[in-house]
Amino acid sequence: MSDTNFTDVDWSTLPRPEDDGAAERVEGFAVPSMALPASDDTNIDLSAPGRTVVFVYPMTGTPGTALPEGWDATPGARGCTPQACAFRDLHDDLAKAGAGRVFGLSTQTIEDQKEAATRLHLPYPLLSDNGLMFADAVGLPRFVLDGKAYFKRMTLVIEDSFVKKVFYPVFPPDRAAADVLEWLRSDA
Repeated sequence: MSDTNFTDVDWSTLPRPEDDGAAERVEGFAVPSMALPASDDTNIDLSAPGRTVVFVYPMTGTPGTALPEGWDATPGARGCTPQACAFRDLHDDLAKAGAGRVFGLSTQTIEDQKEAATRLHLPYPLLSDNGLMFADAVGLPRFVLDGKAYFKRMTLVIEDSFVKKVFYPVFPPDRAAADVLEWLRSDA
């Protein structure tokens, strides 16, 4: 499988995720202090002071590895690589609009996160919540496919340890960074 298969997506052929209300319990939530391993070999505490944007996603594909059975038929599953690349491409604009930090977060291992961050030339770290400790503490919505838990796609704007804004559902994923940027500019 090539990167082209991960980035060239016809969104009209994929099932659109529905708003199931799962984001309502996350907005306004106090983010607990906990260290998450990052692709840049640091540990990140998302409750740190300032404004942080975290895009939460199911899983970036890995070249040469098949996606899980039923991936494209699962609403909101497809599109992690285009989403990560959109945040990469708008990273400087997001910073200028007030995002002090930007991160991606999934259940993938830190090794998988390092591979994706390097391959996609990301200017921000990817975080691993492989043990679901952060997800359980905050109540991040997820889905199960082939016996494995994946996050439902959402974007959090965390300000001084509180979730100030939640974007959910996110579709199409390659628009997520632009939607956050528009919101940041209007909230200034």
